Amino acid sequence: MHLKQVFIAAAAGLLSVAPLKAASGQVDFTEFKLDNGLHVILHRDNSTPIVTVAVMYNVGSKHEQPHRTGFAHFFEHLMFEGTKNIPRGQYAKFVERAGGTLNANTSSDRTYYYQTLPSNQLELGLWLESERMLHATVDSLGIATQKQVVIEEKKQSYDNRPYGTILIETMKRAYREHPYRWVTIGDPDHIRAARDEEFEAFYNSFYVPNNAVLVVAGDINEEQARRLVEKYYGDIPANEGEIYRPSVVEPPLGGEVRDTIFDNIQVPLVLQAYRMPAMGSDDYYAIEMLGTLLSGGQSSRLHKELVDEQQLALQVGSFPLPFNEPTVNFTLAFSNMGVDPQDLENAMNAEIEKVRSSLIPDREFQKLRNQFENQVVGGNQQIAERAHNLATFYTYFGDAALVNRELDRYMAVTREDIQRVAQTYFVPENRVVLYYMPKQN
Repeated sequence: MHLKQVFIAAAAGLLSVAPLKAASGQVDFTEFKLDNGLHVILHRDNSTPIVTVAVMYNVGSKHEQPHRTGFAHFFEHLMFEGTKNIPRGQYAKFVERAGGTLNANTSSDRTYYYQTLPSNQLELGLWLESERMLHATVDSLGIATQKQVVIEEKKQSYDNRPYGTILIETMKRAYREHPYRWVTIGDPDHIRAARDEEFEAFYNSFYVPNNAVLVVAGDINEEQARRLVEKYYGDIPANEGEIYRPSVVEPPLGGEVRDTIFDNIQVPLVLQAYRMPAMGSDDYYAIEMLGTLLSGGQSSRLHKELVDEQQLALQVGSFPLPFNEPTVNFTLAFSNMGVDPQDLENAMNAEIEKVRSSLIPDREFQKLRNQFENQVVGGNQQIAERAHNLATFYTYFGDAALVNRELDRYMAVTREDIQRVAQTYFVPENRVVLYYMPKQN
């Protein structure tokens, strides 16, 4: 897995996260809303006899309470336990016996469930997801089982993995008030202490049709798909109360935050986390392009200078975390043996200062544009990717049609924009700096 995917994966609590991309052609779709508030998006592609049924709930770790973190990720697991009409442990087997695959993931902003099936199994997929929405088994046995699962996952994926606590240590310093200050895995003590009725209340509040978008994509007949959606989802009751949305506005960082973390590692790491605007903003696109300029491939500036020329670093990266509210950009480098981390950081700063002080050359800028055009045009090839992107654009921005305007957003970024975001956000007073160092024996 590429360095960027490793860190974004940890940030979102996922095994893999693809950036939002739009294909070169239009992604055609229709959408409608049921009386209970469920938003439905249908995307027809009859080129392959498969269909993806996906539900994205507008609930992530940012919707949790500070004393009960980890609930959204907990439910990612619990929702596979079973339902009123599906025996415990049998949910995935329904999909697998039909020749399909399924998975789910949780981020700070949302939770996503999806399954890809042969297109003649569309009704099965819709029934399965409707069962989760209406009849998920939220009982003492399932809760106790999944408590142990997620607590063990925290140990294996964070506590006992080299560099595994980077997001935990970074985010609690980059944010003091906003719920982004905790990561999706949550605090095991909160999960242990939570009562069954607290999990039930979380399910009843967030896993409701008026807090979700359903995407049906692939080899479908739209009229038939609409009838099946209405059949399985039309009678699911909405949450009539107010669905919790955090409204915390994080104050400015107020000055550089620096710390050293001693970990079970052999290679030191220098990390700079710069506060920046949310995904979907104009500056986000410019910062993404800046990150590729700095670390996108062996011809990138950080790689050429720090890895090839000065041989200070083994690997470098610079990328924003794809969050729906003001987020952070990670710029980092793994130190070569015997290199003082301060020397490595100084070299990182020098490369950023070059972008801040002068416009990038036309030729380099055109190469950067070509990289993003290839990325965007080459992306979104799979039906499952399109389903994910349609769901994300609707959940985050209320407009699934943004899936067709991604390339325009990148192409609108100018050389001046890249210099401006470097000058505005990539400054010492706006960053957290962590040195990850080997523990001393």
